[in-house]
Amino acid sequence: MSNTVKLVDTTLRDGSQSLWALRMRAGMMLPAMPDLDSAGFEAIEFMVTAPQFSRSVRDLKEDPWVWLREGAALAKNTALRLHGGIGSTFSNVPLCIGELYLGKLRDIGISTTRTSDPWNDFDNSVAGYEILRRMGFESIINVIYSVSPRHNLEYYAERTRKAAALNPLKICFKDVGGLLTPDVARQIIPVVLREAGEIPVEFHAHCNNGLAPYNVIVAAELGMTTIHTAVPPLANGSSQPSVFNVVDNLRAKGFDVGVDLSPLERVRDHFSNIAKEEGLPEGRPNEFEQELYLHQVPGGMISNLHFQLEKAGMGNRIPDTLQETARVREELGYPIMVTPLSQFVATQAAINVMTGERYGTVTDEIIEYALGHWGREAVEVMDQNVRDIILGRSRTTEIRKQLSAACEEPTLQEVRKQYGVNCTDDELIVRVFAGVGDRELHLDHGETLTRTYKAYRDSRHPFGTMLKQFAQASEVRHLHYRTTEGELTAEKESK
Repeated sequence: MSNTVKLVDTTLRDGSQSLWALRMRAGMMLPAMPDLDSAGFEAIEFMVTAPQFSRSVRDLKEDPWVWLREGAALAKNTALRLHGGIGSTFSNVPLCIGELYLGKLRDIGISTTRTSDPWNDFDNSVAGYEILRRMGFESIINVIYSVSPRHNLEYYAERTRKAAALNPLKICFKDVGGLLTPDVARQIIPVVLREAGEIPVEFHAHCNNGLAPYNVIVAAELGMTTIHTAVPPLANGSSQPSVFNVVDNLRAKGFDVGVDLSPLERVRDHFSNIAKEEGLPEGRPNEFEQELYLHQVPGGMISNLHFQLEKAGMGNRIPDTLQETARVREELGYPIMVTPLSQFVATQAAINVMTGERYGTVTDEIIEYALGHWGREAVEVMDQNVRDIILGRSRTTEIRKQLSAACEEPTLQEVRKQYGVNCTDDELIVRVFAGVGDRELHLDHGETLTRTYKAYRDSRHPFGTMLKQFAQASEVRHLHYRTTEGELTAEKESK
């Protein structure tokens, strides 16, 4: 068993997605990239395409190509990874656009992606992985952990075996809900490693229930040689464990971890300053919550459910909704509570509670789910009586027709005609992924990036920032600054 553990950084991707709802701007990311790049990570997760393009265009008013190209240019030592594959990233995107996008990513130096199927249905993913391989991409396949009567050791042995049969670069055992306990980890990780054979296995865990920082140590002790971590304040909470905590613990256990923490201290200070300036949350360790195993709804989604119920004047019904979520999940065949399946389950549960009638009103996504559009396994494992209730309405006929029409792949010329024949390839990709049609866009294509970059770069030096603020604050006359390295006193002359 190897005594060396490598780390993959998730700060810019999962850290931002889990804690900042992808509100990290390019100007926030770029100053941190040189330090992340020099720290010795095996790889840096860098982009989750569809949601990040949408957030950049719709909310941040930024061109996501600035993030991709400027960031990639600074990563001189460390491989950058995409998150998502043909099935997950491009499920509602024409294949011709997906291929155009992958070609551009490859040209800027990104050629690895970590990808999931929300059902761990790897038989259904063969075509997608072949497309990635043809486009010059290597895949890291997630085997997602979940808790239910179906998700036992035999299940994970079979699914890992099928993932390995696709001959990926790596397999990643992914605890997206933070539900894995150390006892179960000691049972399931040896099974995953055994069935993966010669294919290396990474471990990716969220801290939702406070267990991930310990589980990564267990994973390393059992033979997993690559662990995913994040830099605070974009660690902990619903993100990955802190790189500082993980490195200290692994080294205390005798593991060799080739990551230099010194540049990461600068990254931590940089993002901590940004969090304070922008009012963004800082990840904190979570306490263990046994109830999470009953409904498996992440904290962020609970907040959204509470908001929906409050709007309906039923804010006191959140306990009933969580209980109903557990029941709906069981009836739908215990889908893994990951995007988008977790949203389907929780939203339908909220509707059942708000209307007082179970499945009297259903979402289009639940009808699509029962038709097998979101995974063929759903049709086989869900309660057939509930399936009949869901599909026994006129709306089902309309949705069948829509899904049938959507199966016809448009050509690149047809897509251009829809979004604007004069679009550049870059703009066409942005419009399709962000779902903004042909309306006029007002994006920052980098014109203000220098100013933004400098502002965030300077925020990494709080002493200089403090002196500037002191000089500009006319009402402040006296400054005393003390650290472990010395102290400074300054006083303005009276005018």
